[in-house]
Amino acid sequence: MTEEGESGTGKVNVRDIETPALLLHLDVVERNLTHMAARAQHLGVQLRPHAKTHKCVELGQLQLEHGARGLTVSTLVEAEVFARAGVTDLTWAFPIDPGHVAHARRIAQETGTTLRVVVDDLGTAEALAGSGLHVWLKVDCGYHRAGVDPASPYALAVARELGRERGLAFDGILSHSGHSYRTKNKPEAAAVAESERGIMVAFAGRLRQEGIAVRDVSVGSTPAMAAAADLTGVTEARPGNYVFYDRTMVLIGCCEPADVGVTVLATVVSHQPGASHFVVDAGALELSKDPGPAHVGPQAMGAVLGAPELTVATLSQEHGLIRAAAAAALDGRFKVGDKIELIPNHSCLTAAHFDAYHVIEGTGDGGEGRVVDRWKVERGR
Repeated sequence: MTEEGESGTGKVNVRDIETPALLLHLDVVERNLTHMAARAQHLGVQLRPHAKTHKCVELGQLQLEHGARGLTVSTLVEAEVFARAGVTDLTWAFPIDPGHVAHARRIAQETGTTLRVVVDDLGTAEALAGSGLHVWLKVDCGYHRAGVDPASPYALAVARELGRERGLAFDGILSHSGHSYRTKNKPEAAAVAESERGIMVAFAGRLRQEGIAVRDVSVGSTPAMAAAADLTGVTEARPGNYVFYDRTMVLIGCCEPADVGVTVLATVVSHQPGASHFVVDAGALELSKDPGPAHVGPQAMGAVLGAPELTVATLSQEHGLIRAAAAAALDGRFKVGDKIELIPNHSCLTAAHFDAYHVIEGTGDGGEGRVVDRWKVERGR
C-alpha cells in the first residue's frame, strides 16, 4: 500500500506523519539483509531468519529473496500468516505441547507448507507420532530457558522417540543462544557462539553413535551469528534481530548505530520553561518496558536519534519523558510540535506494538526521508 502525498508523487515527507509512528528505514534494512546473507554464505550455513522480529510478510519475502531457506516464527498465528502468503518452509521455534498439535497439523495440511515444530518433552514427542509434522529436538546450550540437557539420559530418550519417526519427520537438533545478549562485545559473543557450536556438534555426534539420524543442526541468535568465527558442523542459523538491530545491539557491540533500521517517530507534547525534561507522545505502548542492557551502561528506555546527550528516562503508557543533564541543554530546542526519532531498546517488542511500518527511503539525507509504502505488522497471537 503506497503512501500518497498531496503533490501526487506517491511519497510524503517523514515529518508529515501523524505520531506516534513506526519508521522502517529501507536502505538500512536491505544493507543488513545483504550483510547477513553474505556472512551465512561465508560460514557455510543456511539462513532461516526469525520473523518474530518484524512480523511482516514483505520483510519475510525480502529475506527469502536474499537467499534464506525458510523462516522461523514464534506463534502459530505467524505460521499461518506466512504459510498463506506463500512461504513454503517454516519452523515454529517455540516448545509445542500436545494441545497445539492439531492446529499445527491443520496449517500444514491446508497450505501445503512444511511446518517444523520444536519439542523438548518426551510425552509431547510421543503425542506427535502420526502427526506428519517435521520436528526439531530443542537443546539447552547455556541459555537455560528451555531445551533438553544434552548430557542427560532424558535427552537421549526424547531423541530416540523422535528418531523412530513414527508418522513424523525428525529434522535434527535446534538451540537458541539467548545468553549472547548478555555479552559486552563481539569477542564475548564469539565465545558463546563457539560454545553453542561445540555442544551441538558433540550432541549430534552422540545421537549418531546411537544410530539416530541427525539431518540438520540449527543454532540461533543475532549476537552469536554476527560474531561467530566457525560454524563447522552446523547446517543453519536463525538470527532475527539483525534485520533491524536496536539500542541493545549497539551497546553490546553487535552492530554500529548506523545499522539500526527502525525508529519511533514521536512529537513533543509538553516542554515547560526552565525544565530539564520534555514529554513526547510515545510511551510504553510504543517502546515497550524493556530497560535495555544494564550490564553495559546506564539504564534508559531508549535513545534519541541524533541527540546522544539526551536520555529516554521514563515511560508511562503513552508518555515518554526525555531528560537532559541540565535545563540549559534544552534552551530553544524541542518545542511543542517538534518531532524526534527514538531508537528502541528492543526492536522486536517495539514492532509488535504497531499495526504498520511507514517504509522510508532516503534516510540519511538530513534525516528527511520519504515515506514510500506502508507494510502491515502481523500482531495476532
